[in-house]
Amino acid sequence: MFEGKEYIYEVYKTGSFSKAAEKLYITQPSLSAMVKKVERKLGAPIFDRSTVPPRLTECGERYIRCVERLMDMENEFDNYLNDLESLRIGHLAVGGTNLFTSYVLPPLLQRFMKQFPGVEMNLVESNTKQLEQLLFSGSLDLVIDNYPFPGEIYERRWFKTEHLLLAVPKAIISDKAETFDDSVLSSEDIRNDRHLLDTVRPVDLSLFAEAPFLLLRHGNDTRERSDILLNEAGIRHPRILLNLDQQMTAYHLACRGMGIAFVTDTLIKNVPSDSRILFFRTGGSVNCRHIYFYYKRSRYLTRAMEEFLKLLPREEEAAKKACPGSCDLKAGS
Repeated sequence: MFEGKEYIYEVYKTGSFSKAAEKLYITQPSLSAMVKKVERKLGAPIFDRSTVPPRLTECGERYIRCVERLMDMENEFDNYLNDLESLRIGHLAVGGTNLFTSYVLPPLLQRFMKQFPGVEMNLVESNTKQLEQLLFSGSLDLVIDNYPFPGEIYERRWFKTEHLLLAVPKAIISDKAETFDDSVLSSEDIRNDRHLLDTVRPVDLSLFAEAPFLLLRHGNDTRERSDILLNEAGIRHPRILLNLDQQMTAYHLACRGMGIAFVTDTLIKNVPSDSRILFFRTGGSVNCRHIYFYYKRSRYLTRAMEEFLKLLPREEEAAKKACPGSCDLKAGS
């Protein structure tokens, strides 16, 4: 009944018989024949071919879920065999959003691949929702995110704590610069963690009540925190110039002078300095959060996963004292 499941699953993943055939290095007629053979055994169609792309039928949805469970079991046994080889062979799939895959993961991956050159690495960049789906299905081993994945499904390992900053174009405060003299921060200050010093006072967000803001879309953790901080400052209806998908996009537009953005010290420590922008420490109840690596509780923890997790720092308790558990929100990264 599940003979040829890899062919059907490839059609499901690509949403196309022709693309699936190309990836499987077979002809499209051969692939179609294989799918029809399975459908005859089932006595029901798997794909609704009247739509473009072809959609799964009700039977097809159940078939794919069963295939994914079978793939999980196969992966578990494969990983066991790889462990016996002491990581001379193996694979590790890690996912993250654009910010993490661009700046946070590369040094970790470099260290791991230098230590275990025989392990095949796969790096996936996507949004938080899709990353969690891939982690749940077993397509990813680990996901790095600042979004609190459900604890009953996922185990997590702390990586670092990050803080929200206000990125303000110089042009916006040029006529009242003296108001901010004792709280203005440069990118160099951020790299040296000056924004964490008690002597640097948080900025009064109410001073920007009339300024344009570049915010991330609703459903994003940074956006939820931005809304809370603005609300705590009495700004209940900020002037939002653009709603964006990526923190990096908001930052680059802020550098162009288009508006104020909420960004993290994780980003600023990794991008080139820009003289057109100034930074301020934020206060309030949700100005910091933890970044974790997540993996599925019910899944076998492979040797490759264990070795990768060993690369992570061991300072979680100290970090949680600096940024209490209340910093977790029910939103995406």
